[in-house]
Amino acid sequence: MAEIVYPPVIAAARALFRVLDVRFHMEGTEHVPKTGGAVLVSNHISYLDFIFAGFAALPSRRLVRFMAKQDVFEHRISGPLMRGMHHIPVDRGAGAGSYATALRMLKAGEVVGVFAEATISRSFTVKEIKNGAIRMAQATNTPIIPVALWGSQRFWTKGRPRKLTQRHIPLTIVVGEPMHPKRGENVNDHTADLHKRLSELVDQAQRTYPEVPPGVWWQPAHLGGTAPTPEEAEAMDAAEAEARAKKE
Repeated sequence: MAEIVYPPVIAAARALFRVLDVRFHMEGTEHVPKTGGAVLVSNHISYLDFIFAGFAALPSRRLVRFMAKQDVFEHRISGPLMRGMHHIPVDRGAGAGSYATALRMLKAGEVVGVFAEATISRSFTVKEIKNGAIRMAQATNTPIIPVALWGSQRFWTKGRPRKLTQRHIPLTIVVGEPMHPKRGENVNDHTADLHKRLSELVDQAQRTYPEVPPGVWWQPAHLGGTAPTPEEAEAMDAAEAEARAKKE
C-alpha cells in the first residue's frame, strides 16, 4: 500500500523526541520479523503508546498498523493521520469489520498492533487481556510479538494532565520472544501465556528503568509508587464506565 503519510509522521516524531532528549532504551527488537505478517501486542499505559510500540518495529524496517478506537479516526486532526497510516478503526459495538480487516492485513504480510488490555492500565500493571490477538495469529499462522513499554505514562496517561514537552525522560521498550499459537490449540491457554509474558516484560522494564524515585505517581504500588493498586484501578474503571453509560 502507498506510504505517503507514515514515513513523514515517523520522521517528525523522531525529530521531536531528539529535541526533547527522550532517552530511549530498546531491547529485543530483533524479534520483530523483517518480512511477513505478525501481531504486535503491547501493554497500555499511555495515550501515546501506539507511537512508542511502533518504534519497536523500526529497526526491522516495519510499519505497524494499529487497531484503535473509532473515536480517534473521527477527530479532525488525528483522523486523517490515522487513515493515512492505514491503521484499523475499531467500533466496539461492531468489531467484526475491524477483525476482518486485521486478518486481511496479516495475510498480506503486514504487522498489526494490538493493545490487548483494551484500555489504559491505571495501576501500570498488565490488566486482564482479550483473546483477539491470539485468535488473529491462529487464523493467519502469524507470530505474536509481545512488547513492554515503560515511561510513556509520564507524558500523558488516564487521569493525569498532559506533559508532552518534558525533557530528558527515559523511555524503555522491551520486545519479547515470539509466540507461535497454532490453529486448534487452546485459545485461553495461549491468552494466559501472553498475559504472563507481557507481565514479565513490563516488570523487567520497570525494575531496570534508570529513574526510580520513591513514592512517585507513575510507579506501580507494588514497587513503592502511589499509582492505584489493580483492585483500586478496576473500581475506578467501573465507576467511569457507569458514569459514561448514564450519559448515553
